[in-house]
Amino acid sequence: MAERVMQAVQYTGYGGGAAGLKHVKVPIPSPKKDEILLKLEATSINPVDWKIQKGMLRPFLPSKFPFIPCADVAGEVIEVGPAVSSFKAGDKVVAMLNFLNGGGLAEFAVAPVALTVSRPSEVSATEGASLPTAAATALQALKAGGTKFDGSNKPSNVLITAASGGVGHYAVQLAKLANLHVTATCGARNIELVKSLGADEVLDYKTPDGTSLKSPSGRKYDSVIHCTTGIGWSTFEPNLTTNGKVIDITPSFKSIVTTVLKKVTFSKKQLVPLLLVPKGEDLKFLVNLAKEGKLKTLVDSRYPLTKAEEAWTKSIDGHATGKIIVEM
Repeated sequence: MAERVMQAVQYTGYGGGAAGLKHVKVPIPSPKKDEILLKLEATSINPVDWKIQKGMLRPFLPSKFPFIPCADVAGEVIEVGPAVSSFKAGDKVVAMLNFLNGGGLAEFAVAPVALTVSRPSEVSATEGASLPTAAATALQALKAGGTKFDGSNKPSNVLITAASGGVGHYAVQLAKLANLHVTATCGARNIELVKSLGADEVLDYKTPDGTSLKSPSGRKYDSVIHCTTGIGWSTFEPNLTTNGKVIDITPSFKSIVTTVLKKVTFSKKQLVPLLLVPKGEDLKFLVNLAKEGKLKTLVDSRYPLTKAEEAWTKSIDGHATGKIIVEM
């Protein structure tokens, strides 16, 4: 019997950007006992995907070369592993693939059952594939800043930087669902868009107030969801309440040193580096919000798998409004 093969996009070493991506035919993977084989419909690209290619997470990721990147997918179940009883062939799902193995830029991929949830008809494949990393990072960042999603929040002010980006646009909506007062930063062209997502006040990051992060209404921030880079602690610190926290979703070595120093000096103001911990319950919560129309996905651009390099370049350029999607 002939081996089943699929179209995929992979790279064979660190670096190279979009030029390092190669279109190949490879065997369709088989699901292990607690995995599901999916026929992919959509995959979203996150900055971490090309950062792995650049070698920013070596020697941990990727686990081996050649490597098929991307982990956030939506598709249809084709086959289930022997220990899987919660899904069957034909089910539509959203999944986060194992980061060690990748696999999202391909026609088929295997997903861990623990990070796979049903996709209701109200949620498109594009919306579903956008959620696992970006929306879950926004959710976990808000929780790390003290936000609850059970209706028990006290009045609280949050600042969200880069609020029109992949994580930022979800953070604005989730913060408003939790009844927070939201101040947001973005580029001038996206101010009205970010307001439409629910932000109470929006700063153009290139203006003096945007650079200093000062709230137009004079508020201090109980938490900051920091979705960009290049802003130092000295800019955040005067804008925080006594116990204010900055949740840094792209921690650098310098920010981690700041975090340690804040702990050593027993500062009440904290810089908290956040690394996403994938959780099936978070993904289920987010998909349900999308189903109910309470969490909308901004799609910057869509590309076919044959033009994955263009999607990769768009993400590296760093000015996407919302999510970048590859459709199969």
